[in-house]
Amino acid sequence: MTKLSHVDDQGRVRMVDTGNKEITLRRAVASARVLMNRETVAALREHRTPKGDPLEAARLAGIMAAKRTSDLIPLCHPLPITHIDVQATVEDEGVALQAEVSTNAQTGVEMEALTAVSVAALTIYDMCKALEKGMTIADVRLESKTGGKSGDYQRKL
Repeated sequence: MTKLSHVDDQGRVRMVDTGNKEITLRRAVASARVLMNRETVAALREHRTPKGDPLEAARLAGIMAAKRTSDLIPLCHPLPITHIDVQATVEDEGVALQAEVSTNAQTGVEMEALTAVSVAALTIYDMCKALEKGMTIADVRLESKTGGKSGDYQRKL
């Protein structure tokens, strides 16, 4: 059986010691979608949402969330993030979100990218809930990551 990296010999959770790991350029991309009805999509496209621009609010919220990931996820390391980009695109079925996060560090930024798209999706929901309560946040996932000992990952389509 493989030893779990975040569990010590007594079965207690622990933060992994990354002190001996090499500092490398690391990048992660995550995505999510907010599914909504046609009327809500039309309101987004026509800038008729009651709270202002949900896409820009979501982009900013995602950036802020990525920077605070270690405050939200108990065993995540605080990282010196060098770049965050969050994109929000209106599509026929709702809003597609993508976050790209980079760092030069001893551990990766997958959780930061996933946190960014998750909070961006929640922000879209919050900004549009006056129009529709039945929106669905879907498909939160890691698309790719580079750097580090475990190597590169690219989600297979």
